[in-house]
Amino acid sequence: MSAAPSRHRRGRVPLARALSKLGLASRAQALDWIRAGRVAIDGRVVTDAALMVVPESVRVTIDGVAQRVGKPAPRLIAFHKPRSTVTTTRDPQGRRTVFDVLGDAGRGLRAVGRLDYASTGLLLLTNDPALADALTDPRHRVVRRYVVTVRGRVSDEMARRLETGIDARAAAGGTERLQAATVTIRKTSNRETHLVVELTEGRNREIRRLFDATGHEVTRLHRITYGKFELGDLRPGDWREERGEGVGGRGRSRVGAGSE
Repeated sequence: MSAAPSRHRRGRVPLARALSKLGLASRAQALDWIRAGRVAIDGRVVTDAALMVVPESVRVTIDGVAQRVGKPAPRLIAFHKPRSTVTTTRDPQGRRTVFDVLGDAGRGLRAVGRLDYASTGLLLLTNDPALADALTDPRHRVVRRYVVTVRGRVSDEMARRLETGIDARAAAGGTERLQAATVTIRKTSNRETHLVVELTEGRNREIRRLFDATGHEVTRLHRITYGKFELGDLRPGDWREERGEGVGGRGRSRVGAGSE
């Protein structure tokens, strides 16, 4: 008796993933579009995000506009995330997203890691899943550097404790062992301390939880580097197209301004 044909035949992927692979939207954005009835495949509106398709062989229409498909050129942009924005395509609370700021420049891109609502600085966005995975995989120990201000005086002894590891509250309850790669005190007083902190993992709100566990509230968190990429002189809301290994050549190309 022959086996039933597999729904996951070679080359076929769920529709939401297909739109992401084609560079038309992030996976989350694609889900929203499909559920809203905005996507048509080969002339038929589809509201099932799990529909299996071959990305390169379908005709995609979004809001009645035919989309050019095919493997998009790899892109990576460095963006200066402003304060009071979220790193998602859409926010249930109606807050402004980084994609609202980027506008068309962010189309088809996904954020590499996240910065929380109150944090600022360098955020990388790409349409290359392999590059995004390489930059976020903890095994690769990609260094992220942050300028941090906290309330109160942080001693040299406390800085060393943060480097050796400290138990912090986990989001799901209980505790979690967190550890900074390096902690450098730049200036300290009884009122506040200014530091540079380096991480090699991208855990949720890691720096804020590290300092909360020592009784120091973070009042400013600003990322200045991610691996070999630097924020440089980008102003809040502006972005820069990066070129380099894995993203189509060398050097840097155009700089753009968001809708800040």
